[in-house]
Amino acid sequence: MTHEIFVIDQKSLLNILSSMQPICTRRTTAETTNYILFQIGPKELILKATDFEISLQSSCLIKESSCIIESSFLVSGKRIYDLVKELDGLIVCTIQNNQLLLKSGTVSLSLHIKDAQEFPSFPERIENLMQFETDQLLGMVAKVAFLIPQSNVNQSLNGLLLELSSTGCTMTATDGHCLAQLYCNKYTLEEGKKWLIPRRAVFELKKIAESSQEKNIFLGVCKSHLVFSGETFNFFTKLLVDNFPQYAAILDKTGFIPAKIDKNQFIKTLRRSSCLLSGQFIATKFDISNQNMQVSMSNKDVGTLQENIELEDCNTHDMHIRFYAPYLLNGLQVFGEEKITFMLSNNTRPIIFKSSYQHCDFTYLVMPVAPSHG
Repeated sequence: MTHEIFVIDQKSLLNILSSMQPICTRRTTAETTNYILFQIGPKELILKATDFEISLQSSCLIKESSCIIESSFLVSGKRIYDLVKELDGLIVCTIQNNQLLLKSGTVSLSLHIKDAQEFPSFPERIENLMQFETDQLLGMVAKVAFLIPQSNVNQSLNGLLLELSSTGCTMTATDGHCLAQLYCNKYTLEEGKKWLIPRRAVFELKKIAESSQEKNIFLGVCKSHLVFSGETFNFFTKLLVDNFPQYAAILDKTGFIPAKIDKNQFIKTLRRSSCLLSGQFIATKFDISNQNMQVSMSNKDVGTLQENIELEDCNTHDMHIRFYAPYLLNGLQVFGEEKITFMLSNNTRPIIFKSSYQHCDFTYLVMPVAPSHG
């Protein structure tokens, strides 16, 4: 009986199978989403995985192949990953009698395979819109993605808003208490577009882009999917249909007065304040006057804190405002500068931290806490 043979490097195959595990191991309404589609050609192996929400297509070169025309089959995504993980060097793969035979050194294994026609429909025909430098894209995403909630009851908060215009690219995330936004004038699109990308897709893309080591990533569309592509992969994600909150008004800095603060000192103060919370929602009080910030917090069950931090370039009037320390900490740790610029207006308006680097402006905003909450 005729059979087909191809030889592939274990590390190349394992890298792809690893990136597909979060997709093929996710429970869906269709059993075949637990399988990975293998498409073998004379020189290239293409693998596809989908769970209907996100999909990934990756490719790698084949060392040797007896396949003259493309051959396709399905194999359990988790099982082949677990097996390939325990192999080394070159793997000789043979397709025969509904089996995938794997041979590496003295090891011989086999897995049942299925007909490729059982695989769910896969996104096709990508329309590329623009190109990002991978390192910069990853840096931009890291600045805002940390704030995306995992499962907020308001579905519109569970994603990253990506907006493109003729002037630049904006990424925004909010959890309802804080807002992180990055604007970069380096990447533009003549026709304005915006998409709300689910949190899960953002973090899977981040892992794939990091492991791909490709210099550039293309952004495109494919019907109802947004697509991020490199030379060896296409990552598809469905989008959230909810409307992201209108944020322009809260970012209006009219009447705000700037000042600077030592980041490390401020972070240490906030950490000490957070240590006294003991799981309770208690606000920390900030009294600002004459180039000085007095920080105080009292938890009757634990203890108290009182510290002074010097400010620079502070010309604000005396102000008394309260914030929940962990909200401030979340964003401050993203800043790279030793001195951070912040802006305040009054005790009902947010505190806004700002930073600029490499064609980008980063903003982190935290809403104050009413006195009755601490």
